[in-house]
Amino acid sequence: MSKKRKYLLVIFLNILFIFLITNKVIAMSETLEAVIIEPAEKPQSVVIWLHGLGADGYDFEPIVPELNLPDDAAVKFIFPHAPAIPVTVNGGYVMRAWYDIVGSDLGEQQDEDGIKKSQQQLTALIEDEIEKGIPAEKIVLAGFSQGGAIVLQTGLRYPHRLGGVMVLSSYVPLAESLKAEKHRANQDVAIFYAHGEQDDIIPISFAEQSRDLLINQGYQPEWNSYAMPHAVVPEEIDAIGIWLRKVLKLN
Repeated sequence: MSKKRKYLLVIFLNILFIFLITNKVIAMSETLEAVIIEPAEKPQSVVIWLHGLGADGYDFEPIVPELNLPDDAAVKFIFPHAPAIPVTVNGGYVMRAWYDIVGSDLGEQQDEDGIKKSQQQLTALIEDEIEKGIPAEKIVLAGFSQGGAIVLQTGLRYPHRLGGVMVLSSYVPLAESLKAEKHRANQDVAIFYAHGEQDDIIPISFAEQSRDLLINQGYQPEWNSYAMPHAVVPEEIDAIGIWLRKVLKLN
């Protein structure tokens, strides 16, 4: 090989190296940081649990012991932190959010770009666990409020059968696109849907509309309502534990 060709080859390899490193950095920057609870044994199943507006991954971490899962249940819990973004409805104040909220009417002027970006980030977390050896059907997506909207957006469109979708005090986002975008792999996925009868953030009537939409689209959500505001209560936590044992087939 001539000196000129060697020189050009070195330049090409350097450019390729820079390109790969740059793309790796970009990909890493898009990875969500998370609070992770590892089981004592090698994980056999995973629950990815998204928090609500203004909270962070630590919000639901204390609930895990209250679920009363079997002592030998090898379940890994991942509580991702949403990115910090300006939220219009809160005067542009920067806080952790899965997408922007423009006004009090959650069904209008939805932040489609933000919702889909969070969908991509959650999908990346799912794929990462699958690469580590966890089957898709052993992965449960869970979320509260905004987090619940993202797990519905992601889970019903995901191309591989998941273990279940848990929706707490939330609603179906971008509802008009669900029929065209839903994937048959999760058409009969188990859905736990819980809401507060005194919720003044997301009125239960709005959640009931989402529930009915799911039913009309052929899903069978397990509906639970509780005498509570925009929160979680002990009876709900008990029901979540029972549901997780069922869908993950824990002893």
